[in-house]
Amino acid sequence: MKKNTKRVALDDTDLAILALLQEDASISNAELSERLSLSLTPCWRRRKRMEEEGVIKGYQANLDRRMLGLDIMAFVHIRFATHTDQTPEAFEAVIKQLPEVLSCHKITGDADYLLQVLARDLDSYSDFVESVLRRQLGIASIQSSLALREVKSTSRVAIEGPAMK
Repeated sequence: MKKNTKRVALDDTDLAILALLQEDASISNAELSERLSLSLTPCWRRRKRMEEEGVIKGYQANLDRRMLGLDIMAFVHIRFATHTDQTPEAFEAVIKQLPEVLSCHKITGDADYLLQVLARDLDSYSDFVESVLRRQLGIASIQSSLALREVKSTSRVAIEGPAMK
């Protein structure tokens, strides 16, 4: 099933708004408009339009996982035995509900899916693999790679435009 995603036309001011919001999502509309030398109402309208069009999907605080006791980050390759039935769709529905899974991507190559999973420790990660992943129908193999060191971690999207260069 192909996801239909339309592109939205954004000008330099829109891109500047997005860059500032990625830097600090808690910025007020008043401060945003001041930093862009734009009056308050047009700034608010632009932000609201980008929210309604789905360019801005939401706002969140970036948390330090280790300070929350989540010391294990695993990258998990999932390979299915067959792709002719509904097992991948059922798997996706389960994965979407799991708070341990930060991201899940359907990929090319030796595996079908790549998951990014957080756990408190190796025992809790092992429990997750045994009690959740191994119980999913149709999975032929599960291969885990544990992160030894986090070199870069961001959810920010590179924004480029004439005003951003």
